[in-house]
Amino acid sequence: MLTCARKGHVTYAPDEPSLRDRLMSPTAAGRSWRCLRCGLFISGEPSLTGPASGAPHVRRDRELRGVLILRFFAVERMARAVVVGGAALAIWRFRHSGATIEQAFDRELPRLRPFFRQLGYDLDHSRLVDPIRHAFTLKPATLGWIAAGLTAYTVIVVVEAVGLWLAKRWGEYFAMVATSAGLPLEIYELAHKITYLRAGAFLLNVALVVYLVYAKRLFGVRGGGTAYEARLRSESIIGAELNALAAAAAPAGGAAGRDRTGTSNLAGGSDRAGAAHADMFGGEAASGAASREASREASGADVAAPAGLTEATNSSAAE
Repeated sequence: MLTCARKGHVTYAPDEPSLRDRLMSPTAAGRSWRCLRCGLFISGEPSLTGPASGAPHVRRDRELRGVLILRFFAVERMARAVVVGGAALAIWRFRHSGATIEQAFDRELPRLRPFFRQLGYDLDHSRLVDPIRHAFTLKPATLGWIAAGLTAYTVIVVVEAVGLWLAKRWGEYFAMVATSAGLPLEIYELAHKITYLRAGAFLLNVALVVYLVYAKRLFGVRGGGTAYEARLRSESIIGAELNALAAAAAPAGGAAGRDRTGTSNLAGGSDRAGAAHADMFGGEAASGAASREASREASGADVAAPAGLTEATNSSAAE
């Protein structure tokens, strides 16, 4: 709702009539079209039209929350890049003018001691002054390598931040690999000495790796990218409506198939019954014909017998 209020609603009129009817609602003021982001019906003409396959991909629900989580990590990465990049720039400049900076540091440090002493902070034994004094003893070549390493790390972190902010798949893979590569070093530093800054950075990096692998299904986890894309399609408005249409068509298709099967079985049974009926009547006809033939033969025998008897009688009389 907040995203639609800020960016506007996204309505779409698909070319498929059945899907089009599910995304459109007639009202007294005219047609209303369903927003692909918030799901509300919005009066007026649709923003876009075309086939269902050409519908715009609109982030909503869990995907929208996932984008907010990724952008949180992107902001943290960008803040880290600013700090590390600033340190790299300072070392590059210090590398060519170390003596001048050291003289300025030694000149200004006594002036700052009373101020920090009033705050209860001892500059001579602080964790900030000692590394600076140690940096003054390093060779320019060593400082150059340190600055180069910090610059490379800054570039990597900036690429992570951009990929996570845009919520790109390549950015998720890049951030996961780059962050995982730095975890062993962070574990070593924590084993050497635990500080709030190191512990906080370590927990943030572990949380990012776990979230990317589990929620974004990287490297084949929980079905991988195929399952992740399928879940996104099922959560979209058009994907849900297409699934509903397919589910509604499935029972109708099954009933039609059962009707066709029943009709075929009935027709087959009728044919078999007719064949049996014909066989029965054919048998009866054959039996009738045989009976009539036997009757005719018997009648012929009966006629022949009286004729022979008459001839015998006539012969006796003549004698």
